Amino acid sequence: MNVGSKVVVTGSVAFDYLMRFPGKFQDVVVPDRMHRLSVSFLVDEMRRVRGGVAPNIAYGLALFGVTPSIFATAGQDAADYRAWLGEQGCDVSDMKLCDDVFTASFFVSTDEEQNQIATFYAGAMARASELTFRSFAPGSVALALICPSDPAAMRQHANECRELGIPWVYDPSQQVARLDGADLMDGLDGAAMLIGNEYEFGIIEKKTGLSEAELAAKVPVLVITRGEEGATIALRGGSSDEPGGARAVRIPPARLRSAAIDPTGVGDAFRSGLVASRLRGLPWEEAGRIGAVAAVLCLETLGPQAKRWTLEELLERYAESFGGPLSETLAGRLRGAGNPGGGGGSVRGSGRLSLLD
Repeated sequence: MNVGSKVVVTGSVAFDYLMRFPGKFQDVVVPDRMHRLSVSFLVDEMRRVRGGVAPNIAYGLALFGVTPSIFATAGQDAADYRAWLGEQGCDVSDMKLCDDVFTASFFVSTDEEQNQIATFYAGAMARASELTFRSFAPGSVALALICPSDPAAMRQHANECRELGIPWVYDPSQQVARLDGADLMDGLDGAAMLIGNEYEFGIIEKKTGLSEAELAAKVPVLVITRGEEGATIALRGGSSDEPGGARAVRIPPARLRSAAIDPTGVGDAFRSGLVASRLRGLPWEEAGRIGAVAAVLCLETLGPQAKRWTLEELLERYAESFGGPLSETLAGRLRGAGNPGGGGGSVRGSGRLSLLD
């Protein structure tokens, strides 16, 4: 197992422009005229919030006591954003600001059924391939998350992780529309985990020619988020709790306390809860449920970064959602009892730095 302590998160850094459409997209889309699609949605409101996949996931990890290193590029307008992320517990020393371009922008409209139509301007994200994992001290990175970013950077970072022996989570999600089948196959080759939502997996299957079962055979862990139906985790085997076997774990959705406000970033929150829990040594079922709770805490917030919560508040929501509390032993692991840890880009807590151990 890699002996490093850094958890490195790659991906976009962006400002999100969130708009709400007071109707249903499906009511104004004519299926037999999709080849000549021309439609405009008049929205009721718009807000600009901090976003981007890398900060969203890193912020969520920080709420769990992990100190993630954000390995990404942003523009001249992101100095305040970078400082704020540092205040939230993220290591921003590897977040590069480009002084001749603006930060990426994400424009998304959400309808009353939480469906979304979005566009993305790359901005400084197009410079992400200027960052290399070779800049880290040998053996210092325990885990990398390769998340939606510039396609060339995603290819480069996957190749570097493979060559340097760094375990990585492959999360192409929003970039499945730009990545081709060869890119996707390269990104998952040797990955510790492949993750995305069910719609994105439909595109991955179409572009690679592989079924869900065939994709699951290529990675130790395959995670599919399924909206209101929760998530599924397919375990190929080879880990200490799945020796030589394989099984599927179904993760039910957590319970909302209030109406869903905004789905932007909900998948990122799920990832942060799942990854942080596994790094603390929680079994897959419980880690997935922790991820589901983190997701609804985000869903109840406007914007992709949930209002700050404490672990005790999260554990209360866990008990409320799943019919009982997390065991004291596992709750202690999640809290990081007995090991204060520390250090930029590191895991504070139990010190279990492999998703598979």
